[in-house]
Amino acid sequence: MEGIERSFADLEYESKKGKTRRERFLERMEVLAPWEKLLEQIRPYYPTAGKGRVPYPLEGMLRVHCVQLFYNVSDPAMEDMLYEIESVRRFTGIRLEKALDKTTILTFRHLLERHGLGKVLFETIKEHLTEAGLVLKEGTIMDAGISASPASRKNRKRARDPEIKQTRKGNQWRFGMKLHIGVDDQTGVAHSLATTANVHDLAPSEELLHGEEERVWGDAGYQGIEKGEEHKDRQVAWHVAMRPGQRRKLAREPVEKLMEECKSSVRAKVEHLFFYVKQMFGYKNTRYRCLAKNENQLALLLGFANLLRGESCLV
Repeated sequence: MEGIERSFADLEYESKKGKTRRERFLERMEVLAPWEKLLEQIRPYYPTAGKGRVPYPLEGMLRVHCVQLFYNVSDPAMEDMLYEIESVRRFTGIRLEKALDKTTILTFRHLLERHGLGKVLFETIKEHLTEAGLVLKEGTIMDAGISASPASRKNRKRARDPEIKQTRKGNQWRFGMKLHIGVDDQTGVAHSLATTANVHDLAPSEELLHGEEERVWGDAGYQGIEKGEEHKDRQVAWHVAMRPGQRRKLAREPVEKLMEECKSSVRAKVEHLFFYVKQMFGYKNTRYRCLAKNENQLALLLGFANLLRGESCLV
C-alpha cells in the first residue's frame, strides 16, 4: 500500500504544470556544481559500511548539507524539508522512507568541520572554475563584510561567544565577525577568503593576495596598505579609494573625480558575491558559535556564490 501511495505521489508531482523557484534553483545547482570532484575530497573521511549501521550514501549527505546552506535552515528544519518537499528529496536522492533525522545531519556537518573541509571544497570549486578560464589572476579586489552574532547570554554557559568581538564598519559597531575576500577584478570570482573578529581590514590582507597580481583594488579602509611590511616588496599598482572627506573636495578636480569613479566601478564586482552570501543564501547573521565553524560554512557558501557568478561560462 505504501508503494502505491508513493507512486501516485510521484505521478502527481511529475504531472504538475509549473515549477517553483526552489525547483528552478536546485536544477541550476545540479548543473553548476562539480559534484564528483567535491565527493572525492570528502570520501577519505566518510565512514564506510562496517559492524554498525550502514551509512547513508555520501552524495545524498553532501546534497542535504548543501540544501541546508542554500536556505540557511537549522538541522530540525532540514529534517522537516526532507519530509515535506518533494523537490528537495529529488535533488538529494533521499526518499521518504529513508529520510534523515536531525542528528545524522548534524553529524555530517561536524565531520566537515572537524577536517576543515569547507575551505577544501572552496578550493575544489575554484579549480573547477579555473579550468573553465574564470580565474585570471591579474588583479585582485579586496573587501570585507560583517555578519552579526547573537549578543545574548541566554545559553548554557551564560556567556557570549568568546571568539566573537565588537567590530566596526564605517561608523557602525556590531557584535559579529568579518568575512574578508579577494576577488578577481576581471571575472568577479573569489579566489581567497579569511574570517576575523575585531581586527582592522588590513590585518588579513596578505591572505587575500595570491602573489601574481599586477594591480590591487580596495575601499578607503585599505588606505596605507602599501606601507605594510608584508607588502612593501610587491610590484603592484595599488588602487585604493580616497576617504569620503577627501572625495568631497574633488568637485573642482574632474580628472581625479573620474579616477575615483573608475575605482568604484571595478570594486563593485565584489558586492555581487556578498549579495549571494548575505541576501540570496541569507547569511546576514552567524548561525554557530566559534569562528572555525562559521568559516567552514562561509567557505562553501562562497564557493557556490562563485558558481553562480560564473554561470554563463559553465553552462
